[in-house]
Amino acid sequence: MSYRISAPDEYLAITGAGIRTVKITKSAWVWPLQRCVRFSVQPRDYAMDLQAMTREKLNFKLPTVFTIGPDLNHRDGILNDDDGGARDDGTTTTSTPAPRPGAADRSSAPTALMKYAMLLADSGDTTNSSSNRDQQVAHVESIVKGIIEGETRVLVSSMTMEEIFTEREVFKRRIFRNIQGELDQFGLKIYNANVKELRDAPGSVYFESLSRKAHEGATNQARIDAAEAQLRGNVGEAKRRGEQDREIAKINADTAVQKTERDVERAAAEAKLSTRQVAFRRDVELARAEADRALEAKDEELRREVERRRAAAETERLRGQVVVKATIERESAQQAADAAAYETAAAARAAAEGRQRQADGEAYATRAAADAHAYAETQAAEADAVRRVKEAEGIAALAESYAKMSAAFGGPDGLIKWLMIERGTYVELAKANADAVRGMAPKISVWNTGAAPANGQQQDPTTTMRDVYQMLPPLMSTIHDQTGITLPEWQFGRVAAQTQAVGKEPKANGDA
Repeated sequence: MSYRISAPDEYLAITGAGIRTVKITKSAWVWPLQRCVRFSVQPRDYAMDLQAMTREKLNFKLPTVFTIGPDLNHRDGILNDDDGGARDDGTTTTSTPAPRPGAADRSSAPTALMKYAMLLADSGDTTNSSSNRDQQVAHVESIVKGIIEGETRVLVSSMTMEEIFTEREVFKRRIFRNIQGELDQFGLKIYNANVKELRDAPGSVYFESLSRKAHEGATNQARIDAAEAQLRGNVGEAKRRGEQDREIAKINADTAVQKTERDVERAAAEAKLSTRQVAFRRDVELARAEADRALEAKDEELRREVERRRAAAETERLRGQVVVKATIERESAQQAADAAAYETAAAARAAAEGRQRQADGEAYATRAAADAHAYAETQAAEADAVRRVKEAEGIAALAESYAKMSAAFGGPDGLIKWLMIERGTYVELAKANADAVRGMAPKISVWNTGAAPANGQQQDPTTTMRDVYQMLPPLMSTIHDQTGITLPEWQFGRVAAQTQAVGKEPKANGDA
């Protein structure tokens, strides 16, 4: 007695005492008078190059590869425990269990494996040697290839070449179904069926012709497709180019319109700017002209003042001579007056001391009055301070308003111009300028001192002095007319007499 365990890809087939047919299990106790055989359940590939004939009597080669192995999913029985007893649903035989110690081991028993085990038993050798395994594989292979070859030829003979060639999947399913039906009786299953490319049999050029035809047809069709694609490409390219040209023309037109609008807006802005610049320039020129006129009037006034002061200084100089004489007389009188004044001062000091005492009495009253006045002035100053604070707040608010107005008028220059217009400053300036020049009747004096000697003759040395004396009377008259100052009669008369005497002097060398 021994305990047998199969490999993961193997099963144990046990026959003998207590087993009516075959017991399939993964592990079991093998009792005396029982035989145990291991068999593999790995699927195997069966590659075949079949030569078949269609319904049109056309020979061809059909390369196929089938992956076939025992059907492990078909189970309809349950094995008994390790003593070899088995129990099923009626499709398999049962055996009487042999008595043995130990627990029972129950597992599933696939009927397909029993069929496969019986197929292996038909090989004649039941040992576990390697030669036995090769013999079993060869036996199964011969049976499987025979089934595949027979069913394939039967199926091919009922179909045309066109059906086999065009309906490849249908052909594959029919082969699979027919072969699987035959393999079921041996407990085998097709795990995969691969039908390779059909080939010509020796002496046949059917598939070669079909291939050449298909190749030529594909080439011609490719050329047609290429020509159609090129045609569509050329048409599409031309269409796209036309659309591109239209879009570009549209964009260019829109750009030109926008550029024209911007040019118009820029021209309008420049015209507005030029107008405002001309207006500002006109205002500046007017203000400058008015300032120039005011400056000229001021200069004229200052010039008149200078002339007036110069004439007054000359008058004072002339009067100084008289004053010196009067000063000497005054000093003499002053000495006499000083003596009298000393006496008067003594009397005044006495009177002053009396008045001082009286003033001291009045000082107290004055200080009291001064304190009251100071308090009143303090109250008035505080009231004035409050008033000035309010005025400052008003000025601040006014400054803030002026700041906003300055921002609105474009800056302080615009605000100043607006204020001058609002308050009539320009009108007042115009009136002042008009008043400055109104009533002016300047008297212009022209003195001619004679022409210079011609032909290289020398000038009379007394001519210059004579010309100066001749100029003085009109000059004094002009000073009197413009300033109202009149020279002393004795001085003016002397100058006039000298001028007349100079004019009556006989000329030298008998000149008239």
